[in-house]
Amino acid sequence: MSITLEKIDLLRERANVSYQDAKEALERCNNDIVDALVYLEQGHKVKPEKKASCESKFCSKVKTVIKKGNETKLVIAGKEDNLINIPMTAAVLITIVATPVVIVGIPVALLTNHKIRIEKKDGKDIEVNQILNKMSSAVSSAAEKFTSEDQPAEEKH
Repeated sequence: MSITLEKIDLLRERANVSYQDAKEALERCNNDIVDALVYLEQGHKVKPEKKASCESKFCSKVKTVIKKGNETKLVIAGKEDNLINIPMTAAVLITIVATPVVIVGIPVALLTNHKIRIEKKDGKDIEVNQILNKMSSAVSSAAEKFTSEDQPAEEKH
């Protein structure tokens, strides 16, 4: 029985080996595909399957970003406790899906003296928090000035 290209192709596809390895295995196993597969496995020549198309660099980058986003938290805290503590991935999705709520919610949180910060898994402070603190302080002082100007002169004293 002669070794055919079809059998070599079938063995190459199943075992992910070279033409030479497939031909050699079929020759040693009397042209029997199953025996050739066993022979290749025993010889540790079967290579793992190639990664699926989603295992590209792009997909792995997306997975990494999502993982980091899930480890990083968006925290909106009042004077005593946290009002919101969610992963950044969820915060981004909420921003995309419910943009008007976020556009109204952030200024309301700042006007009601809530602090907004981003917490990393390792607890390190990030530069964005300094900007958020300055913004929160500026809004709080502006709100205080605005409310003090609205009071009658006799109540100010």
